[in-house]
Amino acid sequence: MADWLTRTELILDSEKLKKLKNANVLVVGLGGVGAYAAEMICRSGIGSMTIVDGDHIHPTNRNRQLPALKSTEGLAKAEVMGQRIMDINPDIKLTVIQEYIKDERMADVLDKGFDYVVDAIDTLSPKIFLIFHSLQRNLPLVSSMGAGGKFDPTKVYISDISETTDCSLARILRKRLHGLGIREGFTAVYSPEVIDKAKIIPTNGEQNKASIVGTISYMPASFGIACASVVIRDLAGISR
Repeated sequence: MADWLTRTELILDSEKLKKLKNANVLVVGLGGVGAYAAEMICRSGIGSMTIVDGDHIHPTNRNRQLPALKSTEGLAKAEVMGQRIMDINPDIKLTVIQEYIKDERMADVLDKGFDYVVDAIDTLSPKIFLIFHSLQRNLPLVSSMGAGGKFDPTKVYISDISETTDCSLARILRKRLHGLGIREGFTAVYSPEVIDKAKIIPTNGEQNKASIVGTISYMPASFGIACASVVIRDLAGISR
């Protein structure tokens, strides 16, 4: 065991740590939520990971996104996170996909075989596509709902998608998935905290987004860490 994982082994034990080392995780979306999820999963000692994002770092990302620094503006999020993950664990088997995956391409990626999928996509159609095709392949999945407009990290909940309440993204997602015959079967990270509609403004300037929601620094991180906790505990066999 590598020295840097000594404290992880102490809390897990060698057998659980071995399970993580032998696991392969897919993280799609490396924004405010996904980058934190990917890093926490990496730091747990996961053996293999694929990270996916086609976006580049924008100045407005700096208030909440892990790879966003003044020095990284304009760089690809997947590239920055790939370098960061390899710097944490040079032994990890890492695949970096710098593109927006959708349709058949998403199916191709999922067919590589994963032990867990993290959905941190913030655009509805590809999010639904990823969830649907992951479940079709019986891949365990955790999906992040929206962190924008929320303030209270103690209201971040983890439950089956069928049990989510008072979350507009979860409600829309459930409705669309019901049309595909899916009513349950994957974990959602969400918050029922009410969003002040005055904190949402329409936009034409950002790709794949019709509106901008005000976001505080720690909330996307809280969602990402919750997603990582689901993956790590399930793969290690820790009850939750």
